[in-house]
Amino acid sequence: MEYRTEYDSPLGAITLLAEDGALTGLRFGARERGAVPPKREPFLKTPPVLRETIRWLDLYFGGANPGFIPNLLIKGTPFRREVCRLLLTIPYGETTTYGRLARRIAADRGVARMSAQAVGGAVGANPIALIVPCHRVVGQNGDLTGYGAGLDRKIKLLELEGISCGEFFMPKGRG
Repeated sequence: MEYRTEYDSPLGAITLLAEDGALTGLRFGARERGAVPPKREPFLKTPPVLRETIRWLDLYFGGANPGFIPNLLIKGTPFRREVCRLLLTIPYGETTTYGRLARRIAADRGVARMSAQAVGGAVGANPIALIVPCHRVVGQNGDLTGYGAGLDRKIKLLELEGISCGEFFMPKGRG
């Protein structure tokens, strides 16, 4: 059975999805327009993984490193799951590049090269934003590349973690 709830964050509504005791989705944005809002169950009836995720979000948006990861079920292709597992190794308050991630996957697989663009596509398909920290990935030259929830949110998330975005290059037409 799939469970769904919404979390009101300082950066807008976040939709949480869970099934089989694991978090399967976390994305910015509320329900679709015109959709009937989900029935809100009392907090104690919310599945434990969603309560744990809400606690994680409360700590995170309170400016703290939550220090734990709720139980996750990452769906997608084997490559996308591999990239998400790698994203989970990026420490709170730090960034990495698509190129570094590609080189790490290539090394783990024992191959000479992995496409940074392929890694970027998998990062962009991350179904569990924030907790699987795709916002911590920047372009090779320090470019603040796109973020599915919007570049403004990416900047705010990085700054929340103590990362000065002044050291990054903004895309043309910004900053």
